[in-house]
Amino acid sequence: MKKNWIKLNLFYIGQSTKKHQIFRAKEWDKSLEKILKSTIYNAKYEKIGHIKDIFGPIEFPFISVKTLQTQSFGSDEKFYTKIV
Repeated sequence: MKKNWIKLNLFYIGQSTKKHQIFRAKEWDKSLEKILKSTIYNAKYEKIGHIKDIFGPIEFPFISVKTLQTQSFGSDEKFYTKIV
């Protein structure tokens, strides 16, 4: 894995009324709040969308992602973001 990539441990919940994909963090560190508005990538490092919002409980927040196109997500999907 490249030096500035962060693996996100997310669980897919479903789609919101605004057509955003909602995920729940399985592991979370408060320092990860800086990923807000970052691009999110799949395991092949292909861009799938942008993180629009982080909300909910501090320990395991929800992550709202605006995807570039209609996609389906599995429970074992791996996601990454880049810290600049």
